[in-house]
Amino acid sequence: MESKRLRGSQTRSATKDAKKTEMGEFGVLLDGKWIKTGDAIGVHSPYDDTQVAVVHRAGPEQIEQAIQVATAAFQTTRKLPVWKRADVLSKVSQGIAARAEELARTIALEAGKPIRTARLEVDRATFTFQVAAEESKRIYGEIVPLDWLPGSENRVAHVHHVPLGPIAGISPFNFPLNLVAHKVAPAMAAGNPIILRPASATPLSALKLGEIILEAGWPEGGYAVVPSATKDAAPLVEDPRIKLLTFTGSPAVGWALKGKAGMKRVTLELGGNAGVIVHDDADIDYAAERVAWGGFSYAGQSCISVQRVYVAQSVYEDFAEALMPRVKALVVGDPLDEKTDVGPMIDAGAAERLDEWVQEAKAGGGEVLAGGERKGTLFHPTVLASIDENMSVSCQEAFGPILGLYQYADVHQAIRAVDASEFGLQAGLFTRDMGIIHEAFQEIEVGGLMVNDVSTFRMDHMPYGGVKQSGLGREGIRYAIEEMSELKLLTFNHRT
Repeated sequence: MESKRLRGSQTRSATKDAKKTEMGEFGVLLDGKWIKTGDAIGVHSPYDDTQVAVVHRAGPEQIEQAIQVATAAFQTTRKLPVWKRADVLSKVSQGIAARAEELARTIALEAGKPIRTARLEVDRATFTFQVAAEESKRIYGEIVPLDWLPGSENRVAHVHHVPLGPIAGISPFNFPLNLVAHKVAPAMAAGNPIILRPASATPLSALKLGEIILEAGWPEGGYAVVPSATKDAAPLVEDPRIKLLTFTGSPAVGWALKGKAGMKRVTLELGGNAGVIVHDDADIDYAAERVAWGGFSYAGQSCISVQRVYVAQSVYEDFAEALMPRVKALVVGDPLDEKTDVGPMIDAGAAERLDEWVQEAKAGGGEVLAGGERKGTLFHPTVLASIDENMSVSCQEAFGPILGLYQYADVHQAIRAVDASEFGLQAGLFTRDMGIIHEAFQEIEVGGLMVNDVSTFRMDHMPYGGVKQSGLGREGIRYAIEEMSELKLLTFNHRT
């Protein structure tokens, strides 16, 4: 759902004085300048609804200007030598690290992410830009001999990766700094300008990143941040001057955007409904620890959050006994409190939807083993059992702190059950049996299988993306650089 990721329709006009907010007032970042458009909205904490900042939105005029500026800036960015790209990216990484606590607090306030988890996101963004600095030096081509047929003697080809052109990025609310970094850093490493439209609920991290990028020395026209209404942002999707659209959000929105994108490249990182298998030879305590983390970190608001857990019948009771105390010990509350493990969902609508799904499951015979309670935007970590796989909590993307337990007698059937989802982002498998690992890898149609870990595991330099309804293309710095580059061929005829 668009409201889950972009929440553009739910943003409110800024009715309070910007000076009364913690972070003040932000303009649109365009061509190195901060522009106040007069169309200002308030950014509110999902925990207590206090206004955090006021942000001006770009209208059609600013969107057109951003595309023009990016098109012109491409003539500069594509010619930047590798050392310069790497130097700027390293300085961005250092700039993020220097403002780490400020950025973590920003994430906690605008996204409701617990402060300890927000600090980890900042660390990851620092790492993402540093990896991009390193990968910018490894955009290698290759030499291809062409003398494979008679008459083609003395011919050879050089294959180069060249910058693609202006990039448009649309980012989600749940990782307002690091998922922005996963669009911006590879675009810069490849030599492309990028226009970023952040989620309406969480634009502040992208705007503050803009300050850091400008200070690092990237060309002023090479990075724009344009918070905007959906209708005004349409040219970022449709305009042929944009050469690639990279979108993270819901499947309904993502696939619709692909249909409007024309001839440009599109990469989509969409939803998930992640399944994890715990086989009878697994380390049960470790599996329970990882499931508790993978299901409830950031209130389950991650595409690869654990949602379905298939446990061998012979160890089911042991696993449940190990899992429940870990779940019940999670502290729910204020994201700025150092003790909080689980903060709010992004808005009341998201929490209400989960509440409805839990009630549906209970009415159908489902058992609530933990949680199931909601207070405003706070939804307590919830574990369900005895649920039907056709229920919403099982077959749709929960995107919240909820997971279901299922028992299996046949591991082959469990593998098929994990694969039965219309989503295919990542899955987890706890076992020591290489035969089962091989079968799961072959049969579960996902972008990645995490063995002896949960689906939620991700390192920022690994290839990341999904199949089926979960998306198209790959993130992970080197792989995103490939998406954002064009292969160009040069052949030589060495005549004697």
